[in-house]
Amino acid sequence: MLITPSGVPYETMMPEDLVLMPLDRSGSQTGQRKPSTEWPFHLAILQAKPGVNAVVHAHPVFCSALAMNRQAIPACHYMVAAFGGSDVPVADYALFGSQKLSNNILRALQNRSACLMANHGAVTTGDNLPRALWRMVELETLAQSYTTSLTIGKPHILSEEEMAEVVTAFSDYGLKDSR
Repeated sequence: MLITPSGVPYETMMPEDLVLMPLDRSGSQTGQRKPSTEWPFHLAILQAKPGVNAVVHAHPVFCSALAMNRQAIPACHYMVAAFGGSDVPVADYALFGSQKLSNNILRALQNRSACLMANHGAVTTGDNLPRALWRMVELETLAQSYTTSLTIGKPHILSEEEMAEVVTAFSDYGLKDSR
């Protein structure tokens, strides 16, 4: 897998800074940089979800705010279905880079293509990098809309029947990929 290096600002990063690591944990990474401390959960997702070829992890403001409150995103908007179900769950907290964090994220990603990470940030997946990036942008937009709606009242949550209809409609929306 290719992963960003640890501690290098994105605006100064060059393609040669990316770290190539084996998917089977044999050998060592190649490249001049140390890999992101988050590489264990990236690897765990790629190993556990064969249809996933890209993992995006970030700390967008609204996703992180909900994650700090350990607040999942409920079926407040039909776009929740873009992530595979009627909510975007929150993975339990664990120290960054730990096996426990990897396990918690895998649990939260069951039948989902995204989750928030308690007191941390967010993860999205896709069959390719553009799809995983698209999901991160959509997730942050959804988190911002949900957070804003909470400031003006109680958002209406779509019913299970309404969300089942949307999830079915999303089954052939855009590019095909696995969760």
